[in-house]
Amino acid sequence: MKTLAVTDTLVLSIPERIQLVEDIWDTIAVEADSVELTEEEKKIIDGRLKAYHQNPDLGSPWEDVFKKIVSKNEI
Repeated sequence: MKTLAVTDTLVLSIPERIQLVEDIWDTIAVEADSVELTEEEKKIIDGRLKAYHQNPDLGSPWEDVFKKIVSKNEI
């Protein structure tokens, strides 16, 4: 496999760089089961799940959060 430096990617167009990132992500997603969470990460996830079960109405749906983020970036 050829080694690719960050500077090598800068000559690519933005669509090409986006495609590169998507291609890299696809290779990670295929092996997602092999990624091990640390004990700390597991505790964080368990804590958030417990908080959700205690009060499922607290928080916002993803669609609302996304709209809020996008509207802030349209300034």
